[in-house]
Amino acid sequence: MMYIAYFFLILGAFFYAIGGLGVYRMPDVYNRSQAGTKATTLGTLALLIGIAIINPSWIPKLLIIVVFIAITNPIGSSVLVRSAYLKGAKQYEGTNIDELKEYYNKEDANHETN
Repeated sequence: MMYIAYFFLILGAFFYAIGGLGVYRMPDVYNRSQAGTKATTLGTLALLIGIAIINPSWIPKLLIIVVFIAITNPIGSSVLVRSAYLKGAKQYEGTNIDELKEYYNKEDANHETN
């Protein structure tokens, strides 16, 4: 059973490392946010599974942590990316699509926050 727990702990560390590499290598804030958020969510969930296998008495607490991470990590990421978009963060040159242009008037958003 300990080998399965160690597998999940190593898997979580792997996801953290890949997330860090993604944040370092991605060209713009939008891609960096996606790489960091998905990898850290998966890494944290894998680590918590490993911890739950090692210490089963902690499972109720770990489930609460999983719920909070599953809710707050994507919401926090989307808020940061929306803020970057409204402030005019440049997209990577390879990205030719701006699907939000018709929904947001960046000048109006800047006047509301100032």
